[in-house]
Amino acid sequence: MRIQRQVVDYALQRRSLLAEVYSGRRGVAEVCDAGPYLLRAAKFHGLGSDVTCPICRKEQVTLVSWVFGEKLGPVSGSARTPEELTRLAASQEEFSVHVVEVCRTCSWNHLVQSYVLGSQPAPKRPRRRSTGQDRRTASE
Repeated sequence: MRIQRQVVDYALQRRSLLAEVYSGRRGVAEVCDAGPYLLRAAKFHGLGSDVTCPICRKEQVTLVSWVFGEKLGPVSGSARTPEELTRLAASQEEFSVHVVEVCRTCSWNHLVQSYVLGSQPAPKRPRRRSTGQDRRTASE
């Protein structure tokens, strides 16, 4: 079981952006700009959802989870399936996950959520304190 920490939900930002599109202050082309790599990740690594695309309303958006972390090595910056996230969470130190919703029809995409997975790093050991015998004063 994965334990998500430091969860950030971007629903308010999404709602604000969609209000700008619906009012005409922002063009559809500005928000439907998913690149081929993101669309391919949605196809092969994405998870279907019940949310209908807010722009084209033709299909449900796909959720793509991207992982980022210093200790992940070449895995960092790649899309991962839910099963792969579970394996990474069990075997890796702390890393962040960014969930993006993508419409494969119109290329709408938006960051939905971010959170942290993995084991918490071990606390750093405090420096060893000296006993005072090996301290020097300014006059020495």
